[in-house]
Order: sequence, then C-alpha cells, then structure tokens
Amino acid sequence: MNESDIIRLRHMLDCAKSALNLVKSRTFDDLVNDRMFRMALIKEIEILGEAATKISDETRKQLPNIPWEPIIGMRNRLVHVYYDINFRVLWITSNYNIPRLIKELEKISGLIQNEDVNT
Repeated sequence: MNESDIIRLRHMLDCAKSALNLVKSRTFDDLVNDRMFRMALIKEIEILGEAATKISDETRKQLPNIPWEPIIGMRNRLVHVYYDINFRVLWITSNYNIPRLIKELEKISGLIQNEDVNT
C-alpha cells in the first residue's frame, strides 16, 4: 500500500468518526432545522468521499469490503447537487452506513497505523 493511500485511509477514518460523533446526540429534526449542523455533517462526508477518490485502484482491490463507489457517489452528489440533498439519505448514511464503514476501516487500521508515514 503506498504512502498516499495510507494517509487517505486515515483521513477517511477520521472523517467517518467525526461524522458519527456529530450525529450521536442529535435527531433527524436537528438535521433538517439546524443548518450549521447539517453543513458540518455534509463537509465531513464530502472530505471522506474526496479521500476515497484518491485511493489507488490497487488498494481498492485489496480492500473489497469498503463500498468505494457509493462513498464516491455520495461525495459527488453532495458537492454537485448540493441544492437537492435528500436529508433522509444523509441521516441513514450517517447513522447506519458510517458505523459499518468505521468498522471496516478499523479492521485495517493496524496496517495503516503500523506504516511509517507522517500525516
């Protein structure tokens, strides 16, 4: 795994954890009504997806349990169709898909953390 991929996987894990932390004591109504909360959550997911776009094909093949296409697709939707975000999809992603992603990324975190890379 190359140095750039290791750094990006760390970014993905950090953003996923931050997104989960944002929603853990909030409600769907908060997402709909609190623009600052919503924008913070969107930004974390955008950055997570942007990091995923930079992961090499070789590393993606080595990590088939990471849902690369949906992650990148979500990023593209948030960035390019920002005016038509489905809040339910954002909420489900944050509360159900992100925890699963964290588990997958943590499975490989030993590999990531043991690499000698400065972030």
